[in-house]
Amino acid sequence: MPDACDCNSDSGERRNVSRRGFLIKAGACLGAPVVVPGVVAGATAPSNRINIALIGCGNQSRVDLPSMLRQKDVQVVAVCDVNRGSYGYARPEHFLGREPVRKKVDEYYAGQTRSGQYKGCGAHSDFREVLARDDVDAVMVVLPDHWHALVTIKACQAGKDVYCQKPLSLTIHDGQQMIEAVRRHERILQTGSQYRSNSVVRRACELVRNGRIGEVQRVVAIINGNGAGPGPGWKPMPVPEGFDYETWLGPAPRAPYHIDRCLYRFRFHLDYSGGQVTNTGAHALDIVQWALGTEDTGPVEFEDLGAVWPPDGHLYTTAMKTDFRARYANGIELICRTQEPGFGARFEGSEGWIQYTYNKIEASAEAILDSNIGAGEIHLPASENHYRNFLDCVKSHQEPIEPVEAGHRTASICHAGNIAMRLKRKLQWDPAKETFVNDEEANTMLRRPYREPWSI
Repeated sequence: MPDACDCNSDSGERRNVSRRGFLIKAGACLGAPVVVPGVVAGATAPSNRINIALIGCGNQSRVDLPSMLRQKDVQVVAVCDVNRGSYGYARPEHFLGREPVRKKVDEYYAGQTRSGQYKGCGAHSDFREVLARDDVDAVMVVLPDHWHALVTIKACQAGKDVYCQKPLSLTIHDGQQMIEAVRRHERILQTGSQYRSNSVVRRACELVRNGRIGEVQRVVAIINGNGAGPGPGWKPMPVPEGFDYETWLGPAPRAPYHIDRCLYRFRFHLDYSGGQVTNTGAHALDIVQWALGTEDTGPVEFEDLGAVWPPDGHLYTTAMKTDFRARYANGIELICRTQEPGFGARFEGSEGWIQYTYNKIEASAEAILDSNIGAGEIHLPASENHYRNFLDCVKSHQEPIEPVEAGHRTASICHAGNIAMRLKRKLQWDPAKETFVNDEEANTMLRRPYREPWSI
């Protein structure tokens, strides 16, 4: 396919053209009335609005799209997905894809008009068409992990700011390339690890950072498990009408279609994701990194502790039960494993422990929980809404609460842990050079070949 995305690469220059002009142009092209919901002066005037395009209309769009629509200074002008529309995502009743999601956008804005009508949201099957639009200021990358790097890099080259869902990347090499693109083109990137914008998480991390449990000795990241998928003898299925499966595979190896390979369950295939390690594990490990203050580095050692993988012949290829150990240079031990309650992070120190699970903090003593963080102590950046933080940073050009480097370092722990579990041996890691020490086989797993014609 021809590359239509390398326009506007001089993205250090901020927007000089009125977004109101963009909206009028977009509406004229679509043959639809331009609707500017709410106040048309001041902070929410069309010239101050951020035009957003949603690239990926699957399961996570059910959260990300409404969160953006509710922002008064945002206009969702386009959605994009290779699936026209179907059932079968995280739950059978979820009907998603570009047409049903486009309909949700139009219905939302129609509810804010006197006529009750609006048809101004574009729907695309090719992300390159979205990036070529002059009226798109920023994109939300809500795609399977194997697409994150390619779309993010092309978006940066096109002068768009990016909200990229976690995990930031499929491989450590991809993450490195994403950092290079964001910094070269001076873009804003927010990693979609929304627990950074959770006040309860921030409180737990500040307590750890300020020594309320003494010297941290051991951390346990708790994540979910998953099954093995269809068993031996599973058969390919016909590709549904309206689903561009070849483009869905994109840079990943060619493979026969099965509904449990795509949609929500892509995350249980190593060709497209890292299983629960990069799903709930990306959240739990990001909390760990924030609490330890290690956002610009990572552990120096990884070791499998007995991960359980699907039996031969099953469709899924990611670990059903995660269990690996890592060690930081200062001696802190990190365990990442599948156990109840299914999600959280536990910090064990020389003077007590703190545990975060599902919006709740527990500790070994009430005095820890009641402790006041003084004015002269460490106070982490505060954000109460991850989407709002991204939008504010698009306007100010300041760093968001989860910049590309922080997202990359968290994803790197996920990827290195998966590599150690797959090789079933102890690996030494150099977080400065981002390579395994004296292990050629492990280092070959830091990147994946891209299937033609895709490349970064």
